[in-house]
Amino acid sequence: MSELVRRPVGTTPDGVEVHALDLSHGPLAVTVLTYGARLQSVVVPDRDGRPGEVTLGYDDLAGYLGDRAFLGATVGRYANRIGGGRFTLDGTEHRLPQNHGTATLHGGADGFHTRVWDAEEAADGVALRLRSPDGDMGFPGAVDVAVTVTLDDDGLRLAYEATTDAPTVVTLTNHAYWNLAGPGTGTVDDHVLTVPAARYLPVDDAFVPLGDPVPVEGTVFDLRDGARLGDRVRHGDEQLRLAGGFDHCYVLDGADSGDDGADGLALAARVHDPASGRTLEVRTDEPGLQVYTGNQLPGTVAGRDGRVMRQGDGLCLETQHWPDSPNRPSYPSTVLRPGEVLRSTTLHTFGTTS
Repeated sequence: MSELVRRPVGTTPDGVEVHALDLSHGPLAVTVLTYGARLQSVVVPDRDGRPGEVTLGYDDLAGYLGDRAFLGATVGRYANRIGGGRFTLDGTEHRLPQNHGTATLHGGADGFHTRVWDAEEAADGVALRLRSPDGDMGFPGAVDVAVTVTLDDDGLRLAYEATTDAPTVVTLTNHAYWNLAGPGTGTVDDHVLTVPAARYLPVDDAFVPLGDPVPVEGTVFDLRDGARLGDRVRHGDEQLRLAGGFDHCYVLDGADSGDDGADGLALAARVHDPASGRTLEVRTDEPGLQVYTGNQLPGTVAGRDGRVMRQGDGLCLETQHWPDSPNRPSYPSTVLRPGEVLRSTTLHTFGTTS
């Protein structure tokens, strides 16, 4: 069983107390903040058994209060982008704050990443809960959300649930920035990333999908056999130039991976850092994976141990529904109605290679 320690770490500007929740199971240690339901820290051993941090983050609450990069956050009510900051549901148009150009990103500037969540002990971990009122950031319906963070022999598991009292749209994810060599060691260029997906969604200059998925075959986006990230992000492909690297949704299909787990979770990604020997496998029941190579990290903000976080220093693997689905009837639906329960699970399994 995992062990849980709860400790206060400060208060928000409006006086709400924030806690850190320390979980451990064998050599794996994770710290979750109630502010933004964030993964503040994930510590795993390298090939020589030495424990080390593998996420970007801040040493204290003040860093997260000023954070604009969603470091480690649970994001919602709608993860990723909604084009034009609007969508129509059941004949009614809903307008949202445009916090990333003309798009609404991760639920808006005051999304779930800025809220203090309630927390209670759960089997092998902790359950964090949040109520989002009707009209929150322009979204209809009051929504109750929970994310349960657990550690066991399989690794770090994030299980999401949501219900609503009126029709709305919801998709949730975690925005951890992974660097298996450790924060402060430089970019993730040497990480080898495998994504067993045959299609992805090209984007426009607002990073909103252009339309239907297209094949990765014969393109720089083909990661099915694994590729060193540095060899891809510096490619002259127009889509990579537009985004400054990867910031694209891959279409996950269990048939593509050929690796469905007994728990219904399909392989979404594998990452290997040759320097440390650390590996990460991500499995999920979501239909999409947003691969983001930290292209917009400003290089002006100091993170853990006072080290500046620069472009390309972290890799996000955001399991989710597809971006802009509320405006795309052909995409997998993100509509949640009263009486329904949104459920989604993502598992992170860590290992090493020689």
